[in-house]
Amino acid sequence: MLQTVFLRLLRRTSQYDAMENEESYLRRAAINASLDVIRSRQSNPTVELVDVPSGRTDGGEITELRQALGHALSRLQPRSAEIFALRFIEGLSNVEIARMLGISQVLVAVTVYRTRQQLRRELARYLGDRS
Repeated sequence: MLQTVFLRLLRRTSQYDAMENEESYLRRAAINASLDVIRSRQSNPTVELVDVPSGRTDGGEITELRQALGHALSRLQPRSAEIFALRFIEGLSNVEIARMLGISQVLVAVTVYRTRQQLRRELARYLGDRS
């Protein structure tokens, strides 16, 4: 993803002689690239499920779980989806996300917590006792 961001910057600077605020552009480009990853994974039903609860190994139920997860992710607020993707898909820490988005670390932590709770509620029937 980092390569994508810098390639976008390179293309943009080659089109325009000077950029007013490169830091702002890089931040926005990183956000957009993260959202692109989320969108591509939502449209691709081959998202790997690492830890499927026992007793739910039927191929049809796994497909149903993937669809439910994709649907639940698509219903997240854009900012929540962005923070969730940066945290769990890109593997950034709360501190890194806060710095990147220009928000407090506490806000990142609260958003991650609430987003996980929302996803747990929406996927409760698939999570069994683990929710």
